Amino acid sequence: MRLTGKVAIITGGANGIGLAACERFAEEGAHVIMADYDETAGKEQEARFTEKGLNVTFVQVDVVDRTSVEQLVRKAIQHHEKIDILINNAGITRDATLVKMEPADFQRVLDVNLTGVFNCTQAVVPHMIANESGKIINTSSVSGIYGNFGQTNYAATKAAIVGMTKTWAKEFGRKGINVNAVAPGFTATAMVSKMPDKVLDQMKFSTSLQRLGKPRDIANAYLFLASDDADYVHGHVLHVDGGIMM
Repeated sequence: MRLTGKVAIITGGANGIGLAACERFAEEGAHVIMADYDETAGKEQEARFTEKGLNVTFVQVDVVDRTSVEQLVRKAIQHHEKIDILINNAGITRDATLVKMEPADFQRVLDVNLTGVFNCTQAVVPHMIANESGKIINTSSVSGIYGNFGQTNYAATKAAIVGMTKTWAKEFGRKGINVNAVAPGFTATAMVSKMPDKVLDQMKFSTSLQRLGKPRDIANAYLFLASDDADYVHGHVLHVDGGIMM
């Protein structure tokens, strides 16, 4: 198993891609801390994983709240004495065209998708520096690479994630910490699956593989970057998008 004995924090872990990542990492032997704001879903999924014999612990966190993030990290260190992997996966959407977008929705997406990543990384990275090792994987998006209609706020945060990833790669590489990002394409999460069939068909048509991604497809990319197999992969944005816009 590729992550035996590793301690991983996965934000946004109670649903969608984050949930698939929690399962995948636990299958590979990691001690997984499923960090999410949704307490009901988190506790339900923790119980499900426990029944399957997987080592996943739910901790409620609001990534926008610095105190909440610090409590999450403190719990991880108290229970495991280290943090090997941080997956900054938590994110939200509040879609609207620019002329219709409410300022509060613009700001809320920035708070969760960007400030949340800053908060979590700044809280975790001193412990990785102390151990002279660690893997940080940030979640960008094809929307951050190509832009996307009605996603001014979301695309802005996901583009910024790329810049932060490359900056942190320059800062932390000499400390033994790998920093990379994953840019998922259209993925069949619960949120996406609620879209009209016409929109889903267009998503598939724009993808070379002619299908939506599965949450596990993205989780597998996280797993690779978190494993020893990616020890020399650094400052990279891995597109996991089925060949979109080729």
